[in-house]
Formats: sequence, C-alpha cells, structure tokens
Amino acid sequence: MSSTVAAGAGYGFENIDPFLSPVTASSWPFDEFAHDPDYLASQEALRSLMFTTARSAAPTRAGTPVENDDMSGSINIKRVLADGKRIQYLKNYMSQVAPWLDMFDSQRAFGVQLPALAKESPPLLYAILAIGARQLERKDKIQSSFDSLELYQEAIRLLTPLLQARDVQVIAACVILCCLEMFSASAQDWRHHLEGCAAVFEAFGVNGFNGDVLQALFWCYARMDVCGALISDGTESTLLKPSEWLPHGLTDEDAEALFRNPKVPDMYANYAVYLCAKTCELISDRNKYTELGAENGCDAEQFQTQSFRLWDQLASWSSHRPSEMQAVETTNTTPFPHVFFAHWAAISSNQLYHTSCVLLLNSNPKLKTSLSQTPTTSIMWHVKRICGISLTNPHEGCLNNAIQPLWIAGRLLSHSSEQALVVKTIRHIEVLTGWTATWRIRDLESTWGYKVRGEV
Repeated sequence: MSSTVAAGAGYGFENIDPFLSPVTASSWPFDEFAHDPDYLASQEALRSLMFTTARSAAPTRAGTPVENDDMSGSINIKRVLADGKRIQYLKNYMSQVAPWLDMFDSQRAFGVQLPALAKESPPLLYAILAIGARQLERKDKIQSSFDSLELYQEAIRLLTPLLQARDVQVIAACVILCCLEMFSASAQDWRHHLEGCAAVFEAFGVNGFNGDVLQALFWCYARMDVCGALISDGTESTLLKPSEWLPHGLTDEDAEALFRNPKVPDMYANYAVYLCAKTCELISDRNKYTELGAENGCDAEQFQTQSFRLWDQLASWSSHRPSEMQAVETTNTTPFPHVFFAHWAAISSNQLYHTSCVLLLNSNPKLKTSLSQTPTTSIMWHVKRICGISLTNPHEGCLNNAIQPLWIAGRLLSHSSEQALVVKTIRHIEVLTGWTATWRIRDLESTWGYKVRGEV
C-alpha cells in the first residue's frame, strides 16, 4: 500500500472504488449538455427573461400560457417522459437532489413543499424533472442523452408567460433551473448563471427572512452566491450584497440577534453563510481599493477595524453555537481530524466558519499577532478542520458545498500525503454526486507545482 492510501485509512475511503480508479474518477472530457447550442440559447433566454422581469414595472399578474410554442423546434416531451421516466426523474429528485437543497432547512421546502406546489404549476414540475434528469445523467456519466435538456427547455417555455406573476412557484422554478445550470458551470461562468436570480430577488424584495418557501429559496441561492465569491478568489463579493440579505432597514449590527432570535439551528447555520459572505465582501473591497483604486473607503484603517469586528463575529458564532451545530465526535487523527456532525446544516456551516477564518487570517496578518494565541488563531488549525469535516461527513449536499472550501484549504497544504487525500476527496465528490468538481484539482496542482498521480 502506498503512503497516500495509508493516509486515508480510518476515513472509510479504503474501499471506495472511485478513489482507486483514475478512469472512473476522472472528469468528463467533454460535457455535451453544457456545450449544446440549444442549451446555451435557452440559458441566455432564461437569463434575459429574469432580467426583463426584474426591471419591469408591469402589474404582477400572470400572462397567458403558451400552448404550442416550441423554443427549439425539437422538443418532444411525450417521448422524454415515456416508459416511466417521469417517475424515475421525480424519484431521483426526491432522493438525491432535494436533500442537497434542503440541507439548511429542516422544513424541507425542496423535498416536501415544492413538489406539492408543482402539482398546480407546470413550469415548476418541469424544472424539478429537469434537475432530476440532469443529476442522473451527470452521476451515471450518460453521454448523448438530452432528456434533461428538453425538460429544461420545456420549463422555460412554460415559465416565459408567467414570470410577471412573481408567484413563489415561478421564483422556485427559476432557482431550480439555476441549480441545474451549476452542475457543469465553469469557474468563469458561475456568476453569469446567478445574475438572473439575483436580479429577481432584489427586484421582488426577497431576502433571508421572508419566511416559509421564499426564505428557503433565498438561502439556497445565497449558498451558491457565496461559492461564486469564493471562486473569485478575493476579486468579487457576492452578487447580492450581504446587507441585502437582511430585512429592509436592518443593519449588520442587528444581524447576530436577528439570526439567533428564531432559536432554530437552520437560521444559525445560515448565519455562517452570511458571515462568509461578509468576509468575501471585505477582502474584495480591500483588493479593489489597493489594486484598482476603487473609492470604496476600504483604506488600511477601515480594513483593520472591519477585520477585527468580523473576527469577533466569527468567534461569537463558534462560541454560541447551539448543541445541534456542535460536533458529536471529534478525534485528533493524522493527517486530518475526524469532526463528525449529526445535523446536516452543522456540516457546511462549520466548514464555512473555518473557511472564513482562513480567509481573514490570510488576508490580515495583524489579526494573528494581535489576538491571544489559541488554536483558532492558527490558519492550519482551520485548514485541517475544513478537510477533516469533508472526510468524516458523508452527506452529499455538504460535499458539493465543500468544493471551494477544500480548494482554499488545499492551497495551504504542503505535505504530499495531505495533498493527495484532498485530491481524492474532490474526485470522490464528482463521482458520487455528478457535480463538476475536478477542475479545482488542476488549480491545486498549479499552486503546488506538480501533478498528483492518478493511481495512488
């Protein structure tokens, strides 16, 4: 057994075939769906529709549904849904996709409430079927299958005359279609896919505290928005500024009490997403001030003040976590600790907490020298917990959300056995979930200066 395999012992990875087979674990060399001209045209059509709707001052009423309009001239929905495929795609959505989207929502808006709404909303139904089909195609590496594309196009066709209605079902369909696009989105295109949803949320006043389904839709979007900010590597904030995540009239000073008042773990987990967005915003503002000369007020004094304030907020988040947000078992193993959580939302929220700390400490060395020396002021302490959380917790939705934190942590690892284990984890995420992930391996290898071997 090689040293890199031995490094993974104890994490339950020894018998995972995708880790041992570089052929199985490799990313698709060419994703036909993502490059299909009909998909690209439909994607731009949906984005344009959302922007048009967001800018429109027209009355909020439904338009007349289009009965026979065909966007591509090639859609044959009866064929797509023949032979029980409708049930197959619904089942895959319910069992595979909805738990990812609901991981911060114990009320299960995506798994329970939206399927019920879809019975009366054809666009939402087709959006659900489309993402169920797309995940199956990605996970099983099915090439030259266009069921998801035709379902995606049909959802847009049915959605087009209804966008002005601004109903929750319409917004839900837009968010789900955005999630579908993310399955194979490149780093360069990530924000492009999110811009339409951001415009709709901003125009309609949707925020993180609307309650019920709208609130769940917002936080699903917000997690993707934070991923986009992390991908930008300090050059961009989230598309929706964190101040817009709060109810109108409330400020960052009100945030902690606002997130803690509901006394439910879900909202406390969302608070970690918010703090990560604030971290990305601060670093982006500082970089734009110093490198681009942006007049955003983020001079050295302001940056230090905001850095220490944000660090205090992160420390408070960690120290005041409810029991559901705390690890049920932590073992200090090598090279990464086992950190196991029972609550879905605890997995990603704690990982985002550690990610925010890494970013803040890395961007402002004065923090480390000015604070009392504890494990939490060590960048590597947080780095190893980011990796350990993904290695210990199997929830697929949390693995999807771990891709960017693993990249941020992986860049700071120096030992080849640690690097190989992170690469294995990223490969495993793509094989297990179908979510495009291995492009981050190339970025890590570029940072490390060598290519990690396929067989280990």
